[in-house]
Amino acid sequence: MTPDQEMLDAASGIIDLCRRHGEKLATAESCTGGLIGGCLTAVDGSSSVVDGGFITYSNEAKMAMLAVPGDMLAKFGAVSEPVARAMAEGALRHSPLASITVAVTGIAGPGGGSAEKPVGLVHFGCAASNRPTLHQSHIFKGDRHEVRRQTILCAFALIREMLARTEPQPL
Repeated sequence: MTPDQEMLDAASGIIDLCRRHGEKLATAESCTGGLIGGCLTAVDGSSSVVDGGFITYSNEAKMAMLAVPGDMLAKFGAVSEPVARAMAEGALRHSPLASITVAVTGIAGPGGGSAEKPVGLVHFGCAASNRPTLHQSHIFKGDRHEVRRQTILCAFALIREMLARTEPQPL
């Protein structure tokens, strides 16, 4: 998936906001498979803000790389609020420089959905140093490409929401 102009503009805005706020950013991605990080690093100068990212597509990767508890995955499933929060908080703990992280876990389709967790359901977590972790969930419409595209844009919006809760740092 190649980022479109809307995605690149949103990524550029996040890079600028993080720079103004003195934040370093990391991602924890499941259903987007690194696309959020890819959009961010497509922006010139992103290395001043982006610390890294975790692609944790499997439950085993979520446990190994982000310390998401296995019993949490068993109880709630990978696509859930507790897991999205744990992914964001795990990325914050396991990133050497990050002060803010965003995590996504969902069902991009076309298969894999159920009545309880339909295709298009995505849970988001955003964690930041000394701030409460944020969560959102959305059910996006469209094909796999469109679900992932909307997920990226929503992840950027959640980062903006977290940054709006803090004062920018002097440059």
